[in-house]
Amino acid sequence: MRRLRQNNLQPMFKETRIVKDELIMPLFFDYNATSPVPIKSMPGQFRYPLSYAEKVAKEMKEAGVHSVLLFGIPKTKDPDASGAFSEDGIVQEAIRRMKAAVPDLVVIADTCACEYTSHGHCGILCGTELDNDASLILIEKIAVSQAAAGADIIAPSCMLDGQVGAIREALDEAGFSNTPIMSYSTKFASSLYGPFREAADSGFQFGDRTTYQMSPANRREAIRESYLDEMEGADILMVKPAGFYLDILRDVRDASDLPVAAYQVSGEYSMIKAAGANGWINENKVIMESLLSIKRAGADLIITYFAKEVAEHLK
Repeated sequence: MRRLRQNNLQPMFKETRIVKDELIMPLFFDYNATSPVPIKSMPGQFRYPLSYAEKVAKEMKEAGVHSVLLFGIPKTKDPDASGAFSEDGIVQEAIRRMKAAVPDLVVIADTCACEYTSHGHCGILCGTELDNDASLILIEKIAVSQAAAGADIIAPSCMLDGQVGAIREALDEAGFSNTPIMSYSTKFASSLYGPFREAADSGFQFGDRTTYQMSPANRREAIRESYLDEMEGADILMVKPAGFYLDILRDVRDASDLPVAAYQVSGEYSMIKAAGANGWINENKVIMESLLSIKRAGADLIITYFAKEVAEHLK
């Protein structure tokens, strides 16, 4: 076995490779920010003001990042998440500005309500419970508004039952039949989202999201979730988080011929950054090893906060 492991031969036999075009960079835009706001729990990441949209788009292009995933923090929040589907909402305006600055940048819109609701849950509430059907009407409005602003891909993350079918029908009726849907099809109620709560200001006031997100204990149910989204018309499936759920990622890859994305989430990012800052690991090597493991498990696309620095490294 060692014969093919000689240093000059190793590149020839590398089975798994990270390609820049497969990386997606999540970005946060904050309506109330006037300059980039550092995210303390995610060193190196920022909430950007809208005025930075063009600059950030050009930075991504120069770094070799082909795709971005946008999250927004609105001016104000309310129980109905009205800022999420406003024509001049933070994400809608960021989409327009980024596409104007770099037309070939693939701009993906996270389609959810948690950043926009005053209660922090991913839709409309009935008492303390999420009203699934009322929330579907909301998610349709959000998706259409994002597509109208120029989003290349709609990415619903609410984990509502029937959301992909509802969005597909709404997009088609609004004249956006060519806009793909990248569904957060198997999204777990994970403890790894903590830093994201700070980044997106999306903490919930009460309860949790275990009634609409997946239990980390359930493997068979995870496959059913992605299967249902495929049947409803999803163009891309997703497993979130990535690194702790490589078995699920492989299961979804084996069960479907659709492209599969994996989201290396905020907690995964922050743990690597913290260990690297303390000198406990070789940060750069661990970053690449973590991404290789996700790709090896079957991901076609990787959403990661390391996208920009990895793309620059791969130049």
